[in-house]
Amino acid sequence: MSGHQAIHRAFDSPRSAKVFWRAARRALRDWPSAEGAIWLHLLKTVMAGLLAMGIAMLLDLPQPRIAMTTVFVLMQPLSGMVFAKSVYRIVGTVVGMIAAVVLGAVFVQQPELYILGMTGWVAACTAAAMRNRHFRWYAFVLAGYTAALIGIPFVTQPNGLFLAALGRGAEVAVGILCSGMVSAVIVPQQTGALLERTLRTRYVNFTAFASGVLLGGLERRAFEGRFAGLVDDVVGFEATRAFSFFEDPTMRSRSQLLARLNSEFMDACARLHALRQLLKRVHRNTAAIAPLLPRFAELAALLAQGQRRNESDRTWVLRLADALETWQRTLPRDVREARRPLEAALPEALQDFDTSAELLYRFTTEIVCYSRTYASVMHPALTPEPPATHYVPRTSWYVVVFTFVRTAVVMSAIGWFWVETDWPSGGMAMIAAALTCALTSSASNATRLAVQMAVGAICAAIVGYLFICYVYPNVDGFPLLCAALAPVLAVGAFLATRARIAGYGVGFSVFFCLLAGPDNVIAYTPDLLINNGIAIVTTMLFAALVFAVLFPAHTKWLIERMCGELRGQVVIACRDELHGLGQRFQSGTHDLMHQLRLLLNGRQHEHRRALRWMLLTLEVGHAMVDLRQEANTATWLAELDARWEPAFARVQADIAGLFENPDVQMVDRALISVRSATWVAQELHDVVRHERDRRHNVDRLLSYLHFIRSALLDRDGPLGTLARRRPRVDGQLCKAA
Repeated sequence: MSGHQAIHRAFDSPRSAKVFWRAARRALRDWPSAEGAIWLHLLKTVMAGLLAMGIAMLLDLPQPRIAMTTVFVLMQPLSGMVFAKSVYRIVGTVVGMIAAVVLGAVFVQQPELYILGMTGWVAACTAAAMRNRHFRWYAFVLAGYTAALIGIPFVTQPNGLFLAALGRGAEVAVGILCSGMVSAVIVPQQTGALLERTLRTRYVNFTAFASGVLLGGLERRAFEGRFAGLVDDVVGFEATRAFSFFEDPTMRSRSQLLARLNSEFMDACARLHALRQLLKRVHRNTAAIAPLLPRFAELAALLAQGQRRNESDRTWVLRLADALETWQRTLPRDVREARRPLEAALPEALQDFDTSAELLYRFTTEIVCYSRTYASVMHPALTPEPPATHYVPRTSWYVVVFTFVRTAVVMSAIGWFWVETDWPSGGMAMIAAALTCALTSSASNATRLAVQMAVGAICAAIVGYLFICYVYPNVDGFPLLCAALAPVLAVGAFLATRARIAGYGVGFSVFFCLLAGPDNVIAYTPDLLINNGIAIVTTMLFAALVFAVLFPAHTKWLIERMCGELRGQVVIACRDELHGLGQRFQSGTHDLMHQLRLLLNGRQHEHRRALRWMLLTLEVGHAMVDLRQEANTATWLAELDARWEPAFARVQADIAGLFENPDVQMVDRALISVRSATWVAQELHDVVRHERDRRHNVDRLLSYLHFIRSALLDRDGPLGTLARRRPRVDGQLCKAA
């Protein structure tokens, strides 16, 4: 059947025609937020680049192509991203200019020492960038390669270094101003609107996810995959919040409220995961949790109500929070009634029952807090500004040192070859090395990105050669120059918007501007362009080879060290100061896991292993924070029983020691300590059973201790194999008690 016949047959059916036109309307409605946004971004990028070049030419700056390059490095789809990146680019450029001038003054007419100093500076800036997030990373990166870009061409001509630094600063400033103006004036895409859509989508998806977990409808792999996505949501939301700070005074005034919302989302995720893990572990003893299953179903039904409402109706969140609070007020009475039959029939199941009930209550508390804060973000007049809440990023020092050494090796090798061979294009090779190491420092696959940039640079050199030899000589006037450059610049910007091939676009756009961008007086020297192009491509391929052979990001020791840093979050939960500990623990754990996810992208076995360590870290660490806070509140425990404080101190020390050096002996010691503290708490419970508040304090302590013990014994967890190999400890437990 021909295509025309198929179309006619489709429209012969009224139902088919209706479906077709409905799909067409949906595609037309979604086009502005999908492909339309990409084309708008391309239009604004090319327009800002050409405007920056024109203004730089009008001001008679030394290299207008640098202003155009700045635009292609800066432009982002959202205005807040452009403003944030512009601020940090200014800071990085100023610092880089100062560094270039200082190094030139210290190592006058000493190229070997100058190259050594520049190598150390670029490596230090690139490594420091890894300790930061978002566009703060960009400021450190820029401070490194701006110094190389300004200083290296004047290694043997220090007299022109200061003027070159001033010229570079002026060119970068023109590019920044043009980027910000075009982004803010021409159909601005606000970060605030994206943030609101992200919050709404995240809330709806999380309540649906929680409802499915409570009903037991997710198997292990599906749960782990969804939870890994929640980790990315936490880190991504923090980035968007940072961008919106630079864009909108309203978003700036609500920044602390947004930080609190992200913190409460992390808490709700951790509670949900703990509840799901405990339910999984006691599934064989269904009698222990069978009385609570109706309560789980009721909570799941409440959370599922949001899926039947219009997402644009924000008031349903407040109604849901009110319904959850009403349900939570009746939960203690229902739990007491469900517990009575177990007390006589299955007393050994009471600990699992009590812990499940406590986790269910705490999860409801967290989801209510999260819902009310979410409603406050959507309706700023609902609540006053909350106290300060800080997301504390965490980067492994092993990654920082790894980045420093990798950058220093590439830079020093290129510099040594330049000095030894007197390579005419060695300066451009050094600049390319600094740029490559800087831009690939945070990439999940630095080798692939370097190769993509090299291919993009090859295309840039070829197209640049054609422009210098055939296009520029035949261009007369600025409008015709813009018409000739626009299609080429648009191709590079388009490739840079595609995540998997962005390296081609970055390499093409940046190096086309650097190699063949027009200046006020164009130098028709294709031989220089070819030599510089060869130097750039050779350097990038050499860097890719070094990254792949000497410093692969997937190297086993680096992954193990990062997993060790991840486990070290439990050590922080056991030993660090209590004030603000929950926020530091949560944000640091999510941040480290996000970095591991980037490094292990495509390596399913290693990624699954790291994710399970992260889940266990969240379980035990969160429980330890709760346990310490509860024990800190119940100061009367030591007065009633002198054994409590030593037993609790042993729990902290042994849990921290286990996560520092996990082995069979440490698992054994941790289980003995937890069980000993549990027995002491049980005796205290008998003492205070007639005092309601104190009894509830001890109930919570017992629940946290029981949950920690069940996490250590989990057969599916990372410590499960060690726990199964441990010797029987019943006799030792008696002695310890």
